[in-house]
Amino acid sequence: MSERHPIIAITGSSGAGTSSVTRTFENIFRREQIRAAIIEGDSFHRHDRTAMRARQAEAERDGNRHFSHFGPENNLFPELEQLFRSYGETGTGMRRRYLHDPVEAAPHGQEPGTFTPWESLPEGTDLLFYEGLHGAVVTPEVNIARHPDLLIGVVPVINLEWIQKLWRDKNVRGYSAEAVTDTILRRMPDYVNYICPQFAHTHVNFQRVPVVDTSNPFIARDIPTPDESLCVIRFANPKGIDFPYLLNMISDSFMSRANTVVVPGGKMELAMQLIFTPFIWRMMERRRRALNAL
Repeated sequence: MSERHPIIAITGSSGAGTSSVTRTFENIFRREQIRAAIIEGDSFHRHDRTAMRARQAEAERDGNRHFSHFGPENNLFPELEQLFRSYGETGTGMRRRYLHDPVEAAPHGQEPGTFTPWESLPEGTDLLFYEGLHGAVVTPEVNIARHPDLLIGVVPVINLEWIQKLWRDKNVRGYSAEAVTDTILRRMPDYVNYICPQFAHTHVNFQRVPVVDTSNPFIARDIPTPDESLCVIRFANPKGIDFPYLLNMISDSFMSRANTVVVPGGKMELAMQLIFTPFIWRMMERRRRALNAL
């Protein structure tokens, strides 16, 4: 952690909804005129799309049915921790981008599913913002979770997460339901061993819970809407959180535990704005004081 070069990390599984949380932070950064160095978690995968497919086919031929993007074998965990360490110490580091689709790839003259070359972070950023699968990973070799100043988990209940992934991969990426189901099953050991444990290290968790029947996610035709959901917000350390203010500002909210607020699903973005804007104010004030003390 660093007062001069703070780090915010959003961590969550594929299909969990981390992208919507990122949009909320982008709005805060724009409103508060904060210049953030943006890091996409996918850019720290080890293999591009073609190589990953080849490695997966090879793993299946060898009898490995649990080859996935979630574990250390297929990610650059040491390089990600080095980026966090370097930024916290000096405000610098190396990043690249993963080009998901033709729209992202066209400006670079590359094929979708490839990485851009490594490059230095832009100079003069106020903070580093990471969004991806592994912002809080801890293994015997790395401890990424110790670096962020603010670490946020996005964790829908498992059936909702599967519904969101099935809908996105079928409707946006063109995969069949069978292919997506196979991916979910293949990832399960790494999900249990490398994704779930991260949420014990996060400072705040947002878990969306549907209030409609999602008992069979594999036949669901639609993603439950925010108004058909509740959002459970858990603070690892509730000291300093103004719970009466939150309950007063967010109608129909309530506390289910001493460190947990439940809000209507449609108010999740409002809750994030109310919770994180003051935190970022304090973060930037500490940064200004630390820089002025040099």
